[in-house]
Amino acid sequence: MNDTRSAQRHRTLKGARIGFNDGRSAFDCQVRNLSDTGARLRVTSVIGVPDHFDLVFDDGQQFAAEIAWRKETEIGVQFT
Repeated sequence: MNDTRSAQRHRTLKGARIGFNDGRSAFDCQVRNLSDTGARLRVTSVIGVPDHFDLVFDDGQQFAAEIAWRKETEIGVQFT
């Protein structure tokens, strides 16, 4: 199977938050892999996670993101 991603992914384990509603709402998540163009997130549940949000890392980095795919406890996002 060929990997057709535009950027190489790097395995990671970083804490972050899925922020939305102008920063008034958030879900905690773990970033499991990361590239220049997106990330794979582990969450407790995908229920209630909006299609567009800000991914805010514990170190203060922030990216606008949109969901590319969802599974029960994982979300794939691309940065916008």
